[in-house]
Amino acid sequence: MSAAALRRYLPFAGSTLQARLQYRSDLFVSLLIKVVSTAVVVFLWRAVITQSPGQSIGGYDAAAITTYLLAAQLLTLLHNSGAGDGTAQEIADGDIAVSLVRPVSYPISRAFMALPVVLAEFLLVGIPLVVIFSLVFSPYAPSASGVALFALAAVPSMVIAFTIQLLVGISALITTNTWGVSMVVNSVVVFLSGALVPLDLLPRPIAAIAGALPFQSMVDGPVRLLLGRFDGLGEAGLILLRQAGWAAVMIIASALVWRAALRRIEVLGG
Repeated sequence: MSAAALRRYLPFAGSTLQARLQYRSDLFVSLLIKVVSTAVVVFLWRAVITQSPGQSIGGYDAAAITTYLLAAQLLTLLHNSGAGDGTAQEIADGDIAVSLVRPVSYPISRAFMALPVVLAEFLLVGIPLVVIFSLVFSPYAPSASGVALFALAAVPSMVIAFTIQLLVGISALITTNTWGVSMVVNSVVVFLSGALVPLDLLPRPIAAIAGALPFQSMVDGPVRLLLGRFDGLGEAGLILLRQAGWAAVMIIASALVWRAALRRIEVLGG
């Protein structure tokens, strides 16, 4: 993207960031909700593991599962861009017509609007969440290379999550309410991405299905890199390559669906 094109999109990020920071109480409530929900899954898994023979399941002891769940929660915060709800609301209200007359790409403008949201969630909710649980428990401390690989893998993970949410938002052209679609998609993503249950612990047929879908690259792949659950740099490279491939596929798919949606919007407005 050229510097001139970038300048056209920066105001979208700036205005969204200002709006997000104006409602600091929302961030506090988000942190509180995240702490409670994370505590539930962490206490549950630690209880299961400490009662298991050898106090480990599938190679996860209490410290490792705590780190896994914290990293998974951190990634879900990075996935929560609000792109789907925002797109669906604009379509339902008719404001999408105003957005379409702007000399910018609507999906790209949505991406720039999503970026400050996820960064604010990461810095003001995600970091305090990790600090709180690190003080309460003794999680597994990943290596510096694991943290670097996790940070690198978080980028395509966010891209995949954004495109999925955008597709959910576009579905508002077909259904008058995307709440049901969003609930179904979110449930599938949470389960098959490994956000609640490590895919290593799922039955093999389900794990195989999850591994063949893009959701695995959203949580399970990055967390495996963080915890060092891979066989050498070759497998780590394959995880990153798979992520990049799925990110490219989802970008292309969302672009094609958006083009088809534009034709539908023109028909409805004609």
